[in-house]
Amino acid sequence: MRAAGWGVMGILVAAALGEASAPAQPSAAWTPRVWLHAHNCYPDEGRGADRLARALATTRGTLAIEQDVVWDARRRQPVVSHDTDLDGAEPTLEAHFFEALAPRLDRALAARDTSAWPLVVLHLDFKTNEPDHHAAIWALLGRYERWLTTAPRVASSAPQPFSLGPLLVLTEQGEGQERVFHDAVPVGGRLRLFGTVPAPSGAGDEPPEVRMAKAVAIAPDVLIPSGATNYRRWTNHAWAVVEAGGPPRAGAWTTADFGRLRDLVARAHSLGLWLRFYTLNGHEPNDAGWSEGYNFGAPEAVRPRWHAAIEAGVDFIATDQYEAFSEARAAIAR
Repeated sequence: MRAAGWGVMGILVAAALGEASAPAQPSAAWTPRVWLHAHNCYPDEGRGADRLARALATTRGTLAIEQDVVWDARRRQPVVSHDTDLDGAEPTLEAHFFEALAPRLDRALAARDTSAWPLVVLHLDFKTNEPDHHAAIWALLGRYERWLTTAPRVASSAPQPFSLGPLLVLTEQGEGQERVFHDAVPVGGRLRLFGTVPAPSGAGDEPPEVRMAKAVAIAPDVLIPSGATNYRRWTNHAWAVVEAGGPPRAGAWTTADFGRLRDLVARAHSLGLWLRFYTLNGHEPNDAGWSEGYNFGAPEAVRPRWHAAIEAGVDFIATDQYEAFSEARAAIAR
């Protein structure tokens, strides 16, 4: 069974063809896919040294990988860490991700089979937004631009077609990022990474617990207020926008919940955006470092949500349970 919704990687909106008022249209460059989004895929406080290897082992090709990045001012490098209080043991982003994936991505370039590109999506979750950090990330991506899925920098904001590579890099709406990663790129240059659309106005003014409680009542057109630009290509949401309170407070999965999910997917896709939800886990308490804030409590509780998200065509489904999700996705595809 194939996931519903177009959910494609690679959009070309009609505005790029001079029809600014026309709805977004999927590009023929990529086929619809639902991606395992490997949440927090890096070592953290002595745990999870095998996370990247586990994620890579779950798939024959396509995979989205989250890397939380912090600026290490002493080493003058981006490092992979959830905590901004560094102890010097954190791996650099280049060593942990780029050097680890180099053989896979170079083999993809040599094979020249672009039909499934990108094979890997790198999601950079910036925990700090220093100008030096942004500049270092931009330079790092430049060193590996041979792998990148890029788009031309043009004078307008209209989304442009991608030049496909085996790696696509996404970021979020961090302070100052668009100025560096889009605005400062000269017209005629290439965009190396792509951000999210802005959050609803006022979303950052309330305590997190208040926002979580209210999120499920936000209308889709308010929650996702604007569509794709050449730089802003996706939208990223906690599961609390689907079920009140998110995973820890969720009850039984209902048809009303599924309707809410489908409405959000339809809204994102109608605007030419990819959609990510985080983070869908279901497990007994463990010492793996998985947050209880993302836990439905048991495998049988999370599976209906995985199945629903796959069926609805959610582009990126974040979980720490890489293997179990991959098995569920494979079973649905049969």
